[in-house]
Amino acid sequence: MIIPAEVERHFTGADGAYAFARWDRPIVPVVFGVSEESLSVIKGAIEAVVTLANHKMDELDAEFGANFMLFFFQDWDELLTVPRLGEMIPDLESVVARLNAEDASQYRAFRFDDSGAIQACFSFVRMRGEMAEMQADTLALSQAVQAILRWSEAAFSETSPLAVLPETGAVILRPEIAALIQAAYDPILPLAAKDKSHALRLVARMGAANDT
Repeated sequence: MIIPAEVERHFTGADGAYAFARWDRPIVPVVFGVSEESLSVIKGAIEAVVTLANHKMDELDAEFGANFMLFFFQDWDELLTVPRLGEMIPDLESVVARLNAEDASQYRAFRFDDSGAIQACFSFVRMRGEMAEMQADTLALSQAVQAILRWSEAAFSETSPLAVLPETGAVILRPEIAALIQAAYDPILPLAAKDKSHALRLVARMGAANDT
């Protein structure tokens, strides 16, 4: 069973501030840079995580058209050539320069509405090294999990949200992370929170689910 301190760490930034947010509007994904075969795998993973959260998907977002944009590419500099991406990612050139300097493999940017809920998510995956070697279903599930909530940068820095079933070799979401996502989308909890006491409420909802 996950403990409150672990839950708190999942949403606490390097500055020590607690920042939780979930989606309110239906999620409308669009994927760039993959084959048709991979596209179905990625959208299937997104749908599975959205279903787990008891949330919804849709065909169109009235404000953005698509509100979850997932880009796969070879070099960070490719982002500078994407039309209008600079309108969605502030200081895009500086961001790309920093990601190049860090030799980063992925980057994620969120937008939030007036309530603090996730309004849009832009995910970027550079398909080199470990990322290029990862199975499509594993990569897709990982990206879907990291977009369903506003996690801290440290949330999965040491332990992946995924696990491998030894019997079959199938990749699954770790049970405690699945339970945390379900609790986070409990209607009784807020769309966004900045008080660390929210982590205690998440643990309580996880416990209540286990008792049913």
